[in-house]
Amino acid sequence: QVQLVESGGGLAQAGGSLRLSCAASGFAFSTYRMSWYRQAPGKERELVAGISSVGRTNYADSVKGRFTISRDNAKNTVYLQMNSLKPEDTAVYYCKPSTSREFWGQGTQVTVSA
Repeated sequence: QVQLVESGGGLAQAGGSLRLSCAASGFAFSTYRMSWYRQAPGKERELVAGISSVGRTNYADSVKGRFTISRDNAKNTVYLQMNSLKPEDTAVYYCKPSTSREFWGQGTQVTVSA
């Protein structure tokens, strides 16, 4: 079955960096677009960044220039490098494949202190 395991979250100071990883299994990872979403307390889940099967990327305006999404198809893993972190980046971060059926992992908590 599809499994998505996010890791790499934690506590960071404003201006700091974190690198998130999402290990995927149970589907043809290299053929699917992968995305990172986040959900802050009391807010709806929002798209942060996406990467196509051939490496084309897109970002939410709020993270453009600070976050970088990448993938390693040999490892079935997608990454999110987060630099210049801000307190408003605090959220649970999830990865999601663009499969016809929705799958979500457990997420990884990112907390940025001012």
